[in-house]
Amino acid sequence: MTDSKYFTTTKKGEIFELKAELNSDKKDRKKEAVKKVIASMTVGKDVSSLFPDVVNCMQTDNLELKKLVYLYLMNYAKSQPDMAIMAVNTFVKDCEDPNPLIRALAVRTMGCIRVDKITEYLCEPLRKCLKDEDPYVRKTAAVCVAKLHDINSQLVEDQGFLDSLKDLLSDSNPMVVANAVAALSEIGDVSPTAAAMMEINSQTINKLLTALNECTEWGQIFILDSLAQYTPKDDREAQSICERVTPRLSHANAAVVLSAVKVLMKYMEIMTPSSSYVQNLVKKLSPPLVTLLSSEPEVQYVALRNINLIVQKRADILKNEMKVFFVKYNDPIYVKLEKLDIMIRLSNQQNIAQVLAELKEYATEVDVDFVRKSVRAIGRCAIKVEQSAERCVSTLLDLIQTKVNYVVQEAIVVIKDIFRRYPNKYESIISTLCENLDSLDEPEARASMIWIIGEYAERIDNAAELLESFLEGFQDENSQVQLQLLTSIVKLFLKRPTDTQELVQQVLSLATQDSDNPDLRDRGYIYWRLLSTDPVAAKEVVLAEKPLISEETDLLEPTLLDELICNISTLASVYHKPPSSFVEGRTAARRFTLPPRAEPSPGAETEEAAPAPSQPVAAPITAPVAAHAPPPQPAADSLLGDLLMDVGPTQSAPPPVQPAAAAGGGVMDLLGEDLSGLQLGGAPSPAQPMGGPMGGLGDLFSLSGGPGIPGGMYSAPKQVWLTAAKGKGVEISGTFSRRQGQIYMDMTINNKAMQAMAGFAIQFNKNSFGLTPSCPLNIPSPLLANTSAETSLPVNTTGAVLRMDPLTNLQVAVKNNVDVFYFSCMVPYNVLFTEDGQMDRKVFLATWKDIPAGNEVQNQITDVNFSSEVAQQKLSANNIFTIAKRTVEGQDMLYQSLKFTNHIWVLAELKMQPGNPVVQLSLKTRAVDVVMGVQAIYETILRN
Repeated sequence: MTDSKYFTTTKKGEIFELKAELNSDKKDRKKEAVKKVIASMTVGKDVSSLFPDVVNCMQTDNLELKKLVYLYLMNYAKSQPDMAIMAVNTFVKDCEDPNPLIRALAVRTMGCIRVDKITEYLCEPLRKCLKDEDPYVRKTAAVCVAKLHDINSQLVEDQGFLDSLKDLLSDSNPMVVANAVAALSEIGDVSPTAAAMMEINSQTINKLLTALNECTEWGQIFILDSLAQYTPKDDREAQSICERVTPRLSHANAAVVLSAVKVLMKYMEIMTPSSSYVQNLVKKLSPPLVTLLSSEPEVQYVALRNINLIVQKRADILKNEMKVFFVKYNDPIYVKLEKLDIMIRLSNQQNIAQVLAELKEYATEVDVDFVRKSVRAIGRCAIKVEQSAERCVSTLLDLIQTKVNYVVQEAIVVIKDIFRRYPNKYESIISTLCENLDSLDEPEARASMIWIIGEYAERIDNAAELLESFLEGFQDENSQVQLQLLTSIVKLFLKRPTDTQELVQQVLSLATQDSDNPDLRDRGYIYWRLLSTDPVAAKEVVLAEKPLISEETDLLEPTLLDELICNISTLASVYHKPPSSFVEGRTAARRFTLPPRAEPSPGAETEEAAPAPSQPVAAPITAPVAAHAPPPQPAADSLLGDLLMDVGPTQSAPPPVQPAAAAGGGVMDLLGEDLSGLQLGGAPSPAQPMGGPMGGLGDLFSLSGGPGIPGGMYSAPKQVWLTAAKGKGVEISGTFSRRQGQIYMDMTINNKAMQAMAGFAIQFNKNSFGLTPSCPLNIPSPLLANTSAETSLPVNTTGAVLRMDPLTNLQVAVKNNVDVFYFSCMVPYNVLFTEDGQMDRKVFLATWKDIPAGNEVQNQITDVNFSSEVAQQKLSANNIFTIAKRTVEGQDMLYQSLKFTNHIWVLAELKMQPGNPVVQLSLKTRAVDVVMGVQAIYETILRN
């Protein structure tokens, strides 16, 4: 009979009988009694009253009985801490038992009993077990250190257990090594001290690789995860490690395979991309990933989520394996959707015909959600592979002819995106789409159809009738449809003003007077103001050319993708979120990311460097574009891409005017006036200045010209930023300076108009360095005609960040009682250098070596007619600090550092020969985008 009999008893007075049996002299009866106690505990009965009787059974040589008693202790020790102390002596004694199984059992149980009083007695037995002669005891003790750290982390660090764990990394037994790695990793997730202990060097690597071949599958996972955190010194070491990790790709356990893939993905970043070794590795990675897709659905899903990341990083790994991602009829829906996503990512000109045939087949399935996704996938393929666009459109038209409601609606949604991607190319199908107007009942499909009608209103004879039919039920429509209908009718009015005036009046009235939706009201007021003030400007804004959309919009941000690649085979790779976003207590020290690539991939386009400030490039502010236009992503290896996370278009619409400080104190919106009194066709009152075309750019600021301040920070002379012609009588000249660690925008505002001006306020657009006004603009109010005012506006670097081109380009909006004016100026680089930019000599040397040689940029500066001492003084006044100086063969070599307000460091080597006006400048930084600007400011400072 099996032990299940112990779970069937319901006898009364059982506790009393068990007590008697536990104190029996017969070993068999005692063992039977403990089994009954454990069974009762398992089904939820309270047997804590038997605690002293069960503890008395610990003194036995029977290993099975001892295990049962220890199990009881782990369950009830926390509720009976005072009585649990009774077992301490037995634990300590068992830790010195001749039988290694008993020693390991004792130390494991003590680690699981989360009682502070017992924890104090655990230290000495644990220390002995960590150095035990038996490897089974040592591997158990290693895990026990991690458990003890969870109870009392300070005790573990004070007792030196972390050092003992580090010593176990060199153990001769592979399982001991694996458990030591696992314990250190577990502790390292919550403790920076342990994370530092886990730093692996080249000596430890060999021991880990040796243990990798002999330990269990879970031990292999822990070791592979630790290898993924190590960065090899060079190509040779990386290849050597990869050679020893590659056999793990054929392991039966999927977790081992994915952990090995993670190591290889990271190390491939370090090796030369074009090398034959990397090409061979890419070929080896494909078969194991394909094999994972023959597992059960749950494993398939996890594998697909990881493959999704891998394909975004290196699509060439699975470019020839499209067929394995074709959907099977019995796949669960979650697997089907993941396969669809990967199919789109892998689609290209060579396989698109095959993919489209599959997708068209999927669109006839019975699963509605899957059919919708399949139809959308066809549209995504059209956007991604231009050569297939016509075939995709034809496929979508065939699906529309099926007249299946949800298929038609999804097809119209994706056709709208195709029109955005290929303007003026497929408009001949609009008539077919219009035939299905009556079947559209979903907000997104209705909004898409309305957008198409408004965008191509000049080609649709009855566009006004179609839009008017939607307008009949305006109040009942979804807000998405209402907003789109408002915009489309305004577009129609601008294209055909003679016969649609009544229609646009009606929709503006509905949007502004009868709607409770603030977004709809605001958009209605803006359109109303534009149309009534300056129809030409309205046309430029509303009918502006829209940027083309691309399939890349759903790709992960490069820095996030790199971090997720380093977390392959973990939950992070399934959620597609960094561990810090869903794991509490994870320290920043444990955040992993890919190293920078050894060199750009063959044929990869390099990012165009920003022009130097001495040669500013005018970047005209264009009209606002559609809100859903995708921002360009930063290059994966660009440090600025990492630092400036809020990346958007480099040249974009006029500053999206956000709250700015008003002259009278407090905060106001430059465009936030009350529009309720505005009537269509009438001019706005002076208190409501909003209409009119946008002001153009002022002259861009240049660093060249203007005398330098001897011994002080260089400040360029003021330049005209906004001319009186563009500013309707307001002329603004200015420059930037840095005083006592504060950036100032020094301006002269000249009123050349015939009337007084008041209510001045200023606002900056998002910019590369987060510049934002720190207080209201201080201008006398009113500013009388033909008078000027000087002001110094303090500027903070705590604002929103948006990468600009050039980097120091600053777009500004200035408002007064006449209008809102826009201009752009260049911020000189030296005002962005901070006063704490002097780097320690040792840190300087280590950083110089650490920055790749490819990041070093050299140039010459001519006409420098003074000594290196004077150069040091001039540069120091501009927060460029000399770390060290040495003279080699009569040539002075200055080693210097500077720091930007957004914590970008630049290191410099300046070579000066007495009597020689030519200076050699070498710059090294991880953010190569700033190099040209730094070179220009060096040249400006040294020549003045």
